[in-house]
Amino acid sequence: MRRRLWGFVLMWVASTVTPVQAQLRLPTLPVPGLPLQAVPGALNPLDARSVDRLSDLRHLEIGRLIRTNRRLVEADPRGEPIVRNEILALSLIETAALRARSAGFSVDREQTMAGTDIRLTVLKAPSGMSTKKALSELRSLDPTGTYDFNHIYTGGGALLSDVPAVSPTPPAATRGQTAPRVGLLDTGIDTTHPAFRNSIIHSWGCGNTPVPSAHGTAVASLLIAHADADIYAADVYCGLPTGGAVDAIVGALGWMMQEQVAVINVSLVGPKNILLERIVGALAARGYIVVAAVGNDGPASPPLYPSAYANVVGVTAVDSHRRVLIEAVRGPQVMFAASGADMTAASIDHAAAKVRGTSFAAPIVAALLANGLSTPDRAAAAAAIDALAKQAIDLGPPGRDLTYGFGLVGAAPAQ
Repeated sequence: MRRRLWGFVLMWVASTVTPVQAQLRLPTLPVPGLPLQAVPGALNPLDARSVDRLSDLRHLEIGRLIRTNRRLVEADPRGEPIVRNEILALSLIETAALRARSAGFSVDREQTMAGTDIRLTVLKAPSGMSTKKALSELRSLDPTGTYDFNHIYTGGGALLSDVPAVSPTPPAATRGQTAPRVGLLDTGIDTTHPAFRNSIIHSWGCGNTPVPSAHGTAVASLLIAHADADIYAADVYCGLPTGGAVDAIVGALGWMMQEQVAVINVSLVGPKNILLERIVGALAARGYIVVAAVGNDGPASPPLYPSAYANVVGVTAVDSHRRVLIEAVRGPQVMFAASGADMTAASIDHAAAKVRGTSFAAPIVAALLANGLSTPDRAAAAAAIDALAKQAIDLGPPGRDLTYGFGLVGAAPAQ
């Protein structure tokens, strides 16, 4: 029933839709004994300038973010955005906290992940001290501690135009308690869109004040199109310049752990961050599956995160001809491929958009995994991933490769 309704929604938006481009990145779960191969000539037949334009989108957005929010945001030594004057500490011990206070640092806020001993502390640097110097100072004061910048992760995207608005949707249908749960860590969702007519969406973030966004709405619509599941949607942006920071991501992941959401789609990309890596690892150890897009920084890009962390299901995107997108990141973090272009998704104000990017392939994989996993469980998670790998359509050389991973899942008919 849900897929028939979704098909109806797509029919009325198919004629005048808008391109959205997005990127994500996260790590893959290792599967022993499966060799990885590069796929020669896997690029779509577009010129080098087209590749450059697509792969530069995230970097251009980062530059704009820093230029327009210099009081709040700056670049780390690698050019990645961070929250100015903030340093994160993982499970800060009392003696280290006393040393930090003596050096002029102050504790701004703290959070503990439910059911764990994981505690995240946000420290403010002393007045006049650079954020880079602050990180170095804390690591020197506490060499055995875990500290890093409060990195800001992006979802990258551009919405050019919407189709006309339609009438409001009826209330969502109520389902039983056995429906699968899928987590969505992204921007806000326009829950009044007809695509969510029969969906149950639980929201977190922004002080319970919805901040709908095109990217989160599109990703959520693709998720429910492939899974009859309850969505646990965390908005980690809330329209703020510092939206997508690590401490917000950790808060969202903690909420999903508390709600026992077994499969979590993370529609964000950014640099490696020690604290986020530890927390993603803790989730995997407890039987959660984190699914993330590998990103759109181009085939020669270094790996993006969180998709490149161990035990994350990394997803690339293909077009309607089952060719990898030219801007998709390659590497051993790629586990599955799914449709990420030449398709339509919901957008804000009851509109729709054409979408392109690995961000839009990841929710398809998350949905397929969630259909067979009701609660977090390590053995069940491994079995679900293995079963999906066996169903995948091998698109590259025989076996797993660096471009398509195990192959295409949730496939539309080849064209």
